[in-house]
Amino acid sequence: MAQKISLWNPDILRQAILDSFRKLDPRVMMKNPVMFVVEIGSVVTSALLIEEGIRHQPIGFDLQITLWLWFTVLFANFAEAIAEGRGKAQADSLRKAKGEPSRIVSARMALSRLFRVPSFVPETSLQ
Repeated sequence: MAQKISLWNPDILRQAILDSFRKLDPRVMMKNPVMFVVEIGSVVTSALLIEEGIRHQPIGFDLQITLWLWFTVLFANFAEAIAEGRGKAQADSLRKAKGEPSRIVSARMALSRLFRVPSFVPETSLQ
């Protein structure tokens, strides 16, 4: 039987953190148009933030917006990477368990033998 995969598995988390930064590549982000637009907004606000810093203007508001946009992009990438990692781990677990007999399947087969239901009911018994 396949094991449950923990959401907080350190191997999955480590890989998800790395993948969330790898997914910042615009070619990868174009597959998700909404997050691609958010990433473009993050880059633009980052450029404006740097420009205001160079001109010695207040950067508080722009810094807050920039941080929230980058957080949104990274969190979305992280969530997607965790889902992919859990899916891969589950597929590996199922592949490993494929050759093992399942106790659940054998229990279901035993129950189906005990409570055999006819596939049809004769018309005469419907009175």
